[in-house]
Amino acid sequence: MRKETKAILKEFWGHDDFRGSQKTIIDTVLSGKDVLALMPTGGGKSICYQVPALSMEGLCIVVSPLVALIQDQVSQLKSRGIKAIALTGGIPFHELNDLLDNCLYGNYKFLYLSPERLQQSLIQERIQEMDVNLIAIDEAHCISQWGNDFRPAYLQCSILKELLPNIPMMALTATATPKVVDDIVQNLKLEDVSIYKDSFSRSNIVFKVKRTEDKLYQLRKYMDKIPGSSIVYVRSRKMSVSLSEYLNKNGFKASFFHGGISKSEKEEKLQDWLKGKVSVMVATNAFGMGVDKPDVRLVVHYQIPDSLESYFQEAGRAGRDGKPSTAIILTTKEDQELAKQQFLSNLPDVTFIKKVYSKLNNFFQISYGESIEEPMSFKFNVFCKRYEFHPNMAFNALRILDQNSVIALSENFQEKTSLQFVASKAGIFEYLDKNRKTAPIIQTILRTYGGITEYETKINLHLLSKKTVESEKSLKKILKQLHKDGIAEYKNTTSDLEITFLVPREDDHTINPFAKKVQDFNQVKQNNMAAMLGYIKNTDVCRSVYLLKYFGENTAEKCGTCDICTKKEKKGSPVKLEERIIGLLKISPSTSRKLEKATGADEKTLLKALQQLLEDEVVELNQINEYILKE
Repeated sequence: MRKETKAILKEFWGHDDFRGSQKTIIDTVLSGKDVLALMPTGGGKSICYQVPALSMEGLCIVVSPLVALIQDQVSQLKSRGIKAIALTGGIPFHELNDLLDNCLYGNYKFLYLSPERLQQSLIQERIQEMDVNLIAIDEAHCISQWGNDFRPAYLQCSILKELLPNIPMMALTATATPKVVDDIVQNLKLEDVSIYKDSFSRSNIVFKVKRTEDKLYQLRKYMDKIPGSSIVYVRSRKMSVSLSEYLNKNGFKASFFHGGISKSEKEEKLQDWLKGKVSVMVATNAFGMGVDKPDVRLVVHYQIPDSLESYFQEAGRAGRDGKPSTAIILTTKEDQELAKQQFLSNLPDVTFIKKVYSKLNNFFQISYGESIEEPMSFKFNVFCKRYEFHPNMAFNALRILDQNSVIALSENFQEKTSLQFVASKAGIFEYLDKNRKTAPIIQTILRTYGGITEYETKINLHLLSKKTVESEKSLKKILKQLHKDGIAEYKNTTSDLEITFLVPREDDHTINPFAKKVQDFNQVKQNNMAAMLGYIKNTDVCRSVYLLKYFGENTAEKCGTCDICTKKEKKGSPVKLEERIIGLLKISPSTSRKLEKATGADEKTLLKALQQLLEDEVVELNQINEYILKE
């Protein structure tokens, strides 16, 4: 018997009613029809397949491209008391078989898997035995080579139509141009499909582009002006760390987030931000998936993103509660060239990709024809240094190998710590007696790991941290001291990437099948960057109108709030502004910042006026960089 959808929504999510097209989408799929749902970031896409799946008998299969996203969805469902399973990489065969048995006999409601998993014959065979009520293809834009995150493995998702011919399929995405929409329908073989598109318009978000020569000053200004929770997006791990340090020094509670920090540290940082212990998260694009914080008031892009798709998705994390919020790009003249250099000059060709693939196999000592199934920890910087690869170009080559299902690449910080006490028992007791402060911690390690005095033992710093109530940082310091004092052998190794080889090594034969696609991929990247820079250079079209048009939504209705819509007509002549500056300087010396506030002129116009006054020798700069009238 089918359960009432509103009751399910209330029971598991606590909401009284559906939003936007959610109810229509749910009713359509419950009638047995295929659906393509286009909804903005924060529009509640997962509700659209989770609610109907719970209302029917059987299991919902969800295909998703990212392990982190799958794990987050499964974790959220479990927290609501809903049974869900994730099939990700690195699961041993016997365990995989048990999980598939659970899908058949364990009354589970959701099976999440990657498109690569879907290609395995075992998975396909067992899916045909399952009582499936719905197929959901999340992040469906990944199926299109014209999409921002094209993954060729997604092209195999249509196999589910053959395996489960009478089961409705729902495709969902938050970023799809009209061309991508056509690709989704065609490649997934959606039949008699109903396409629902909620407006991508986010009327509560003020979109701005601020051109400035002093981004740090502008960042502080906006942080002061818009209190509350905020995200600052940057393009490198190094920048995330340095910018968060800068903000902390200037009175803001900031933290940083990137793909190279440990899972426990990511969770700790996320919780601090969600609970308001820190108000600013400075992050790479590794931050955002599964992050549901409704009261983000400000999203700043400190560096230019690679595409409008990425930008719109990240900017859309502002104001999910519907309250007024701001999304701003801070940019200098040099930024556009830097973005082109970062994203376009490092696009690898087929020859380079073949070279990287060959060296990657050599790096892991994989012989021709050999197949390695388990995930491998990967020190990317060591790899680049050994083979003298430019890091950006090498990483882009790895991304292409990942997109074409040659490897599975994930940013997964791993730390392996091992310890062995090499001193005699008498020596250890003597050391404990002399080091009373650290003795309880050392005793806890000895009690936790039997045999640690006889052989090298892997230890879990996170577990020991909980047991000893000491930070992992402090524990490492103690272990280093044990090593230095000759009491124990301590080893600590880290890696920031994880690679799984998905096919046997065949060198050029592995790359040749998708060689032509590489050229298309590079063209997509160039088109994406052109559209992104076009948005930044735009000085006439309302920001919202520009964005909506890009995603195929034509509207003449201006937002009335963006920097274009609120652009003030120039009042008076430059001469009048110069006269105003002179009047203010007669009262007291002043910086350009103070003059900007006092005159109400925009930064660019004011600097031009000041430059003219300097050239005319009307004003000069004193020793502390204040403008003064020249005597």
